[in-house]
Amino acid sequence: MADVTLISVRKVFDRGIVAVDDVSLTVADGEFVVLVGPSGCGKSTTLRMIAGLETLSGGEIRIGGRVVNTVAPKDRDIAMVFQNYALYPHMSIRKNLGFALKMRRTPKADIARRVDAVARLLGIHELLDRRPGHLSGGQQQRVALGRAIIREPAAFLFDEPLSNLDATLRHSMRAEIKSLQRRVGTTTIHVTHDQEEAMTLGDRVVVMCDGRIQQAGPPLSVYERPVNRFVASFIGAPAMNFIEGAIATDDGALVFVERRDGARWAIPSRWRSTLERRATPGIVLGVRPPALSTTAADDASAILRGEVELREVLGDVIDVHVRLAGGTAVIARVPARSGVPVDGAIALRCGPEAV
Repeated sequence: MADVTLISVRKVFDRGIVAVDDVSLTVADGEFVVLVGPSGCGKSTTLRMIAGLETLSGGEIRIGGRVVNTVAPKDRDIAMVFQNYALYPHMSIRKNLGFALKMRRTPKADIARRVDAVARLLGIHELLDRRPGHLSGGQQQRVALGRAIIREPAAFLFDEPLSNLDATLRHSMRAEIKSLQRRVGTTTIHVTHDQEEAMTLGDRVVVMCDGRIQQAGPPLSVYERPVNRFVASFIGAPAMNFIEGAIATDDGALVFVERRDGARWAIPSRWRSTLERRATPGIVLGVRPPALSTTAADDASAILRGEVELREVLGDVIDVHVRLAGGTAVIARVPARSGVPVDGAIALRCGPEAV
């Protein structure tokens, strides 16, 4: 096992297209880090540079303290699991698992022992004599993981390995991958565009956009304290609601005034010093859908009032799409039995700590 360090890493493709721009990141020995972001944000290119499948345009990559910028992929002591599994279709699962060891001229007895151990660890022992074409997607994924584990590398690199699975299988495989990584303790870097996958898997989440790291931290920290509007909108489903307005005073108290319809509500006193230092009165209020709850129309604590446009029933919760009087659209995620009307007026409130 080893740590992985990126120092001011940069990748520029033909015609000056910058895919990765000044990325610096350290993944500790044994840590599970997830790179997440929209398509084209540079996360897979970053992973491929760590693996040696893309050359660097600038910066430095170290694995276990060794600079690997010019080291061939096969000599970097890493194992990569791809989106399409990349299994050899003409080989049995047993041979697929042992192929890398065979190439290293590992004794046959050792190969057999390690293949057996990994197959039992992943619950695929009964599949060893089948070929990949006879396996389900989830079974092929386990084989791909097994082929990575058997090499006992310094680091695992996962490039969207769950994206080809259906929703139910993807959910169960997430749990298996997390459990497996904890047992083997290998440094792992996982790339995905699925923010739910990132939040559930990673010890740390690295959010990328336009080739740069926007924020890195524990999943809950990134969710609760996003550093900018992109992170706030990308992490969390449904996305955070944004309401534009301005800061004003009312009898000495700070209030937020919604830009479109002039709705006003008090701002907690603990934010006063921060907001009073702002050079401009303009501000964007952010509140996540689960933080909003329905309340009576005459409740003075309601901060938002509007009309129900759509209800999405998701089992024990409902996503309520609301159009505020000024035209701003927001979503509230409320309990299914909260008595939300199909249409008509609705009042919403939330605690100030959730804003």
